[in-house]
Amino acid sequence: MAVGVIATLKIQEGKNADFEQAFLGLAAKVKANEAGCNFYELHVSKTDPQEYKVLEQYASAEDLAAHGQTDYFKEANMEMATLVAAAPHVEVLDAVE
Repeated sequence: MAVGVIATLKIQEGKNADFEQAFLGLAAKVKANEAGCNFYELHVSKTDPQEYKVLEQYASAEDLAAHGQTDYFKEANMEMATLVAAAPHVEVLDAVE
């Protein structure tokens, strides 16, 4: 069963460009290396420019778990941790098939 993720991130004022650059670098690696990732896309709120949502979907829970264990994910998270204003809110969902 496919697994969806919605991660909501609040970014520090003035750090948007740095965050977007870091995230897009991570997304390129995810898309190139994770066959079990169906999509991994960044969106910014129309009402709050400091709020971003990452929409993700994986073919299985195992693919999601593997994603979190990659070196490039861990490295990007360390970089992005310096740019966020608060801990992210992550919601994991089951796909309706």
